Amino acid sequence: MRKILVLLEMIKIQHSLFALPFAAAAAVVAAGGEWRPREYGLVLAAMVSARAAAMAFNRWTDAAFDAENPRTAGRAIPKGEVSRGGALLFAASAAAVFVASAALLNRVTLALSPVALLVVLGYSYTKRFTALCHFVLGLSLAMAPVGAWLGVRPEWHPLPWILGAGVLLWTSGFDILYACMDVEFDRKRGLRSVPAALGVPGALRMAAVLHALAVAVFALPLLFCGLGALYGAGVAAIAMLLLYEHAIVRPDDLGRVNRAFFHVNAVVSFGMLAAVLADYFLRR
Repeated sequence: MRKILVLLEMIKIQHSLFALPFAAAAAVVAAGGEWRPREYGLVLAAMVSARAAAMAFNRWTDAAFDAENPRTAGRAIPKGEVSRGGALLFAASAAAVFVASAALLNRVTLALSPVALLVVLGYSYTKRFTALCHFVLGLSLAMAPVGAWLGVRPEWHPLPWILGAGVLLWTSGFDILYACMDVEFDRKRGLRSVPAALGVPGALRMAAVLHALAVAVFALPLLFCGLGALYGAGVAAIAMLLLYEHAIVRPDDLGRVNRAFFHVNAVVSFGMLAAVLADYFLRR
């Protein structure tokens, strides 16, 4: 049991809350509000396993950096609680579960599963050569609503793509905020990030712009997907939460980045789920 808990902590299983509500919203709307336990269960399995594979692979690729960085030296591999080989085996097993889940959904999701794995696993290497790494992470989470929709209803609809675009911008912004804590270490080790390239003040401004764009994109279903006032109220509430997130993180005070990253963004994600489902079901 302790080993399982260590593995779950290593992959930060609780952070699945960031993308999972967007996938749930897309899946429910794609199903027309019907109860489809098989499809929903497979979407859940695919989501959690893909993220578990990505996180375990990231811990494997970044083990040496994590050991050097004071902020991450307490992670499972640097502490010797999980071996690098064990982390890689866990990542491979989770990836296999993801592909199997995609295969059980339909042919479209099976065909796209290697692309999804390439993105979520490839992200771990991007910080070595580009400051745009935050956008690759954003793309990884952006695939959640699109993949969930295609898993339930493998056909075109604008809603999952709009949600995915919003998630890309939102995730990229909050990852830039989080990366501000490692700016000195990244520069020292030659790792690329927006804070390392622009400095903390510039990075915070870019994150704010990305979050403003995310709110604008999240509002598009009001125009193109038939969602109404309840959804609009949810988007407005999310805009206020993101304003709060930027108000508590300042260039001279990064002590509240964790609160902004973990707490506020979890509320944003579930707020979007509530807004989509409330508007969809109450207006049917």
